[in-house]
Amino acid sequence: MMKIHSIGAFCGSNLVRILVAVLLVTGIAGLVLTMRASSRQTTSNPPSAAELLDGFRHVEAASVSDALEQITEKKMYMSHRMRPIFSTKFAGFALTVALKKEENDDPSALQGMLSAIDSGGADSVYVMSVEDGVDIAGMGGLMGTAMRARNFSGAVIDGGVRDVAYLNKIGFPVYALGIVPSTSVHHYRFAGSNIPVKCDGVEVKPKDIIVADADGVVVVPRASAAEVLALAQKMDFNEHSMYAYIEKLKSITEAVKKFGRL
Repeated sequence: MMKIHSIGAFCGSNLVRILVAVLLVTGIAGLVLTMRASSRQTTSNPPSAAELLDGFRHVEAASVSDALEQITEKKMYMSHRMRPIFSTKFAGFALTVALKKEENDDPSALQGMLSAIDSGGADSVYVMSVEDGVDIAGMGGLMGTAMRARNFSGAVIDGGVRDVAYLNKIGFPVYALGIVPSTSVHHYRFAGSNIPVKCDGVEVKPKDIIVADADGVVVVPRASAAEVLALAQKMDFNEHSMYAYIEKLKSITEAVKKFGRL
């Protein structure tokens, strides 16, 4: 009887040890899985505003436009009419302003436009909609100087621009529909800032990302920015890889077949 009891006690003791070991291993495994899941969540966190802008400053507007069309099924680029006053490349967050046509003698009619500039900061892109403004200068050297002093990335004007020689001198980049010597003073009234506007036919909302280079201007809705950037970077990489491949094989057909980019 003593031997049977001892064996039973021994087996019971071993069973307890085994159960403890199983629980310990299970706990460790659970901890590892939790850490891995946490790590995945950390690494999949959306990029910060600064990271987004840095990314968009290093991709081509054409790739951004293509990515937008694939993801949103919308054309978010401005027309061939929207051209820079000098060759440039920038990206930033939209600060929108609208002017409406109105003959007036009100000295404060455009005060809101100036206040909007003074409210902006680094990485802002001044996006102005000037009603029927193709031959009206929406901005000039004074406004450009204020934007440059506040570290704006640039300006996009659905209208004209003037004082181009001075804007070139201070190196402040502006896209506009044309260069004209006219003024908006007494002919326009401020209609709002940080509101949705149409700029050369494209809807721009406050804080949307504006990407501009030699190919033109593209508007990236903020909600789609991370996804668009990732696809645009992939497109850029494939396209840049194709140049040497085309030169080597002397065949664009083979390059497109290999990289799937045109």
